[in-house]
Amino acid sequence: MSVDVTLPVLKPTDFASDQDVRWCPGCGDYAILAQMKKIMPTLNIPREKIVFVSGIGCSSRFPYYMNTYGMHSIHGRAPAVATGIKSVRPDLNVWVITGDGDALSIGGNHLMHTIRRNLDINIVLFNNRIYGLTKGQYSPTSPLGKKTKSSPMGAIDNPLHPLSLAIGCEATFVARSIDTEIKHLGEVLMRAAKHAGTSFVEVYQNCNVFNDGAWAYAKDRDTKAETTLELIHNKPLIFGKNRDKGIRLNGMNPEVVDLGKGISEDDLLFHDEKATEPSLAYLLSRMRHVDGFPEPIGVFRAVDRPRYDVAINEQVEVATKERGVGDLDKLFNSGDVWQVA
Repeated sequence: MSVDVTLPVLKPTDFASDQDVRWCPGCGDYAILAQMKKIMPTLNIPREKIVFVSGIGCSSRFPYYMNTYGMHSIHGRAPAVATGIKSVRPDLNVWVITGDGDALSIGGNHLMHTIRRNLDINIVLFNNRIYGLTKGQYSPTSPLGKKTKSSPMGAIDNPLHPLSLAIGCEATFVARSIDTEIKHLGEVLMRAAKHAGTSFVEVYQNCNVFNDGAWAYAKDRDTKAETTLELIHNKPLIFGKNRDKGIRLNGMNPEVVDLGKGISEDDLLFHDEKATEPSLAYLLSRMRHVDGFPEPIGVFRAVDRPRYDVAINEQVEVATKERGVGDLDKLFNSGDVWQVA
């Protein structure tokens, strides 16, 4: 007798839990949640095969609001927990939801090693450049001089740049989007979900209570065409309201140029997200509005490399064939043991 294994057709509402969403009105987290619920049905993955893991912070409430499995874990340790889940259950679709404070301060070491291992999980970092849950202290991504409750005279720490860190760790998929760019955000999350390996997505997200307008230049309708640049594979880096500006290399340094003044599209830097050498992706991750550059959004890098979750299970399979199924009791009572009177 054949069994019908056709999966039920799911809708975005099927991924909404019964919990009241408790973010501040106007928070950018709502937009990210909405896009996540929107892409989930298109993945054709049963809800019981999906896991959301978070650490501590406003973003870390995310698992409560998804009608999937989830874990609200320890501050900064969500990547480590996700590594354990994916290693022993490679069949699961695993997401890490984190923030700039959670991931880049106490969680920096865990984030770095998860990225370099390249196991098949998806990391989404909500970057609002502030500690929101603990009421407005400066975070690892806050700009120099930022005055907050914990830096009343202005922050004197050099800020971390999440994508630069990820690319420096040889991340195989690196992308950035903005909470108010709804269509773009959904497309980036979809690309991340389909990537085989660690995907790392930074989302410029507004905290309208403690750091309102942190990304205004990249979100405002009147300025964003001049301050952001959408990356498209194999296309030249062009931006501007009239699409009349571009980025070219002057030696090893990027520079903004005007098209039509003896400069054509062929003179510009062309984006190659599949380049195995990450130098140009790193260069793009360093482009800052404060330095006179548009800030790229889209996919910076998408390459294939061996995966940790695959390799570790291959080693387990080999060890089992050679030595048999493990026995913890036998292991604990073997080798150099002693008895305490």
